[in-house]
Amino acid sequence: MKTRVISATVLIILVVACFALGPVTRVLFLLAATVMAIWETCRAIGCKDVHCVPWLLYIYAVGTVAAIWFKADALVYEASFFVTVFAAMTAGIVSKKVRAPGALATLGVLAYPVTPFMIVCKLALMDSRVWIPVFAIACISTWVCDSFALFGGKRFGKHKLAPEVSPHKTVEGTVCGAISAVVAGVILFFVLKQWFSVNLLGCTLTALICSSFGQIGDLAASLIKRMAGMKDYSNLIPGHGGVMDRVDSLLFSIPSAYFCLLVAGII
Repeated sequence: MKTRVISATVLIILVVACFALGPVTRVLFLLAATVMAIWETCRAIGCKDVHCVPWLLYIYAVGTVAAIWFKADALVYEASFFVTVFAAMTAGIVSKKVRAPGALATLGVLAYPVTPFMIVCKLALMDSRVWIPVFAIACISTWVCDSFALFGGKRFGKHKLAPEVSPHKTVEGTVCGAISAVVAGVILFFVLKQWFSVNLLGCTLTALICSSFGQIGDLAASLIKRMAGMKDYSNLIPGHGGVMDRVDSLLFSIPSAYFCLLVAGII
């Protein structure tokens, strides 16, 4: 427990510092997290003797972040995605080690977690301060939801949500988490309205939707771990597992928070 608390404290300080110092530290932090997530996911898939092509994904991530930084035209993103898909399938053709399973697995990692990470990077580098309410609502409502879902599951849980994927998650815990996310959305409205043009309905609905997406993200990451027979993606973060163990919910909740706020006309 001591190791877990220390690691969490150091991680929180690091994240806050990187995001507060400016766009350079934000993008470098997110790019480093993306690279580690690629390594962890390919490693998990490799437990089933399926060989991804991680170097293609590293190149794609670095190239896409550079394109975001320099505000490249949409054609650049489309071309880089196509070239990566083409290269992955070509690797499956020419490499006896990769073949079809490895090529398809590489495309799977490109879709998840790489693409959500790239969306998060793009949001973090937006010119305005729009990223602040997006990240605030997504992160806080997701963390509150996770905490109360755990508490509600232990206290009231009787019906398993997805026993073959995550045996400890319950329907009752999920409901408790959703209710707590709505409450978090209300509180965030009163905090954020001092600096941003937010409304109560938009904040609460966004908190509910993005926290729900976050719970799906948690289950999605668990799905891969169960397939690989792993408890954690890695031990990069002492007491917490790997990067994917920490960001699984956020990879779904942050993009969904952005889309919700955009549709609501708040940003």
